[in-house]
Amino acid sequence: MKLFVGLGNPGEKYAKNRHNIGFMAVDRIAEAHGFGPWKKKFKGYAADGEIGGEKVLLLKPETYMNESGQSVGEAARFLKISEGDVIVFHDELDLLPGRIKVKTGGGNAGHNGLRSISAHLGNETVRVRLGIGHPGSKDAVSHFVLSDFAKADQQWLPDLLDAVAKAAPHLAKGDAARFQTDVARLLQNGNEGGADKDKPVRSDGGARSQRPAPSGGPPGERQSKRAGALADNLAKWLAGRKPKD
Repeated sequence: MKLFVGLGNPGEKYAKNRHNIGFMAVDRIAEAHGFGPWKKKFKGYAADGEIGGEKVLLLKPETYMNESGQSVGEAARFLKISEGDVIVFHDELDLLPGRIKVKTGGGNAGHNGLRSISAHLGNETVRVRLGIGHPGSKDAVSHFVLSDFAKADQQWLPDLLDAVAKAAPHLAKGDAARFQTDVARLLQNGNEGGADKDKPVRSDGGARSQRPAPSGGPPGERQSKRAGALADNLAKWLAGRKPKD
């Protein structure tokens, strides 16, 4: 069994904050995979179901971000889930908006939710880092993460959440590398939203530019004109070779 944890702060006030992208991710997973209703449990809200044939419990701690470990630790111990089977979805300042990376363990990079989970459970959980970008100044970080996503973020946020939900079966099966690859592929193909759908797509996922034909008419017409010009030049040259009277 896997425990998918979305990090965020409870309440309508924080619902659309950048810091709550973890909540948004597990909400989208629950919707996409037909999970049962959310129930108050483990100091949070939990929903259970199956993803790709694997049993998964989704959890949104209600302890506020700084104490997320209380909820996660309680759920993992009760269900006897090991650290490596706990997958945490959280906001990541050090990734560009819409980017994603998966790692196991490591430093918490100042993220209070991860720090709390490490303190209550251990440091070897799987982290799904969802890029939200950086405000540029350390002093602006708190205001930035506790502010709602901007209107411009709607160009990438829904696609990222959809891609995470579609690729979730790989996480449920323990294949984090395949999950990350699939999310990237879905986003690149537009998930359909990275590439311009009106442009042809190369096999490597890039988009070819549609260049207009060079000026001067169709290729056959241009070739005929060139041949005629060469014939005229040849005739003039031969005329110049004739002896004079």
